[in-house]
Amino acid sequence: MTVIESHVAYEGLAAHSRPVLVTEVPGPQAMARIERDRKVTSPSLPRAYPFVPRRGAGSIVEDVDGNIFLDLNAGIAVASTGHCHPKVVEAIQRQATELLHYSASDFFLPVYSDVCERLDAIAPFDGARARAFLTNSGTEAVEAAIKLSRYATGRQYLIGFYQSFHGRSMGSVSLTASKAKYRTNFGPMLPSVYHSFYGDFDYIEEVLFKRMVSPTEVAAIVVESWLGEGGYVLPPEGWFRYLRDLCDAHGILLVCDEVQSGVGRSGTMWAIEQEGVTPDVITSGKGIASGLPLGAMITRDDLMIWELGAHGSTYGGSPISCAAALATLDAIEEEGLIDNANAVGEVFLEGLREIAGRHSIITDVRGRALWIGLSLPDHDLASRVEQIAFRKGLLILGCGDADLRISPPLVFREDQARAALEIFDEVVAEVEAEA
Repeated sequence: MTVIESHVAYEGLAAHSRPVLVTEVPGPQAMARIERDRKVTSPSLPRAYPFVPRRGAGSIVEDVDGNIFLDLNAGIAVASTGHCHPKVVEAIQRQATELLHYSASDFFLPVYSDVCERLDAIAPFDGARARAFLTNSGTEAVEAAIKLSRYATGRQYLIGFYQSFHGRSMGSVSLTASKAKYRTNFGPMLPSVYHSFYGDFDYIEEVLFKRMVSPTEVAAIVVESWLGEGGYVLPPEGWFRYLRDLCDAHGILLVCDEVQSGVGRSGTMWAIEQEGVTPDVITSGKGIASGLPLGAMITRDDLMIWELGAHGSTYGGSPISCAAALATLDAIEEEGLIDNANAVGEVFLEGLREIAGRHSIITDVRGRALWIGLSLPDHDLASRVEQIAFRKGLLILGCGDADLRISPPLVFREDQARAALEIFDEVVAEVEAEA
C-alpha cells in the first residue's frame, strides 16, 4: 500500500461517526480466531468480551468480520492520539529504517534523551528540572519509583491505597489493592507496604502512624492522582494538599501514578495539575506513545541520586517507542487534543447525566474531560451494560466494583460522542427493562 493509499484508508475508517455492524457480534471470523487463541494463550488473560480487532483509525476499530466499532476505551486509555495516527505511524516507520534497537542503559541513544528532554519540559514540578528513566510499561515505571524512593530516602516502607491499581509485577502488585485476584496465590508480597483509603483524611495518621509504622521510616506515599481501575474516582477537594503537607512534615516522597490519567486525558497534561500540589515523582505509561510499549518514571532532578548501574533496562526506551512518544507529544500539542478532550468530555458528561436522569440504574456520573466514570447498583448490571454495549458497537470497559469507564482517544469527535450517547441510552434502557 502506498503512502497515499494508506492515508485514504485511514481517513475513510476514521471518518465513521457511529458503529456499522455487518454480522452478529461476535461474527464467524472472530469466533474462529477466539477458538484458536484459547488453545495456545495463557488462561490468565481476562478478556472483557469477544472482540477481535483487525485495524483502527482515530476512534474507530474494525474487527476481523468487518464490523465497525466506536472505541470508548482506547485500548484501556492507551491510544491517546487515536489508532494509527498518521504522525505517529510516520515516525515509527522512519525510525524503523534507521535503528530498531540499541540499549539506552549501556549507550547514548539520542532519541531516548530527546524524550527525556520533552518530559522535563512538561513535568509538573513547578519549574524544577526533571530527569526521567524510561521503561517498557507503566508497571515497570512503578517498580523504578519504588526502588528510587527507597534509595533516595534510605527508608523501606511504602504506603498505597485500597482500590488502587499500579500494575501486576511483584513490587507494583504489592501496592495494587483494587482486586484480591491480582494478589491471590502470589504471596508473600513485597514486605513493608501498608495501605490507607483513597480520599481519607485520618487513617494514615490515626492508624498507620500511631499503630503500624513510624513516619520517619516511610519512603513514599504512592497514589494514583485520579483512581482508575478502582472506579474512575476523583479525589475530594483538598486531599492532595493534605498528602503533600503530610509528606513535607515527615520527609516522605509523594509519588503520583499517572499511567492511566496522564498525557492529556484529564484535560491537563497531568491530572495532578488540577489538585494544586507538586509531586516528587510521576509515573507514566499507556498513552505516552499512542500504543507502543513505553513508560516513564519522572522525578525532580535532585532526587535522581542513585549511582551508576543501580537501575537499568535492556529494552526500556526503545528507539521505536521513543519515536512514537515524540510524535504523540507533538500531535497533542499541535492539534489541540487537550482542548478537544475538554470540549468533547463536556458533551459526554452532559449527555450521560441526562441519561442518568431518565434511568435509575445509573446511580452516579463523574469525571472531567475524557476521564468519565459511571456507577450502577451492582457488578452484574455493570457487566450487562458493558456486554450489550459491545454487541451494539460500543467498546467500553468496567472498573471498580460496579462501575464503567469512558476513556476514548483524545481525538474523539463531538459527532461520535453524540452517536455513542444515543446508543448508550438504548443499552441502558434495555438493561433496565431486564432488571
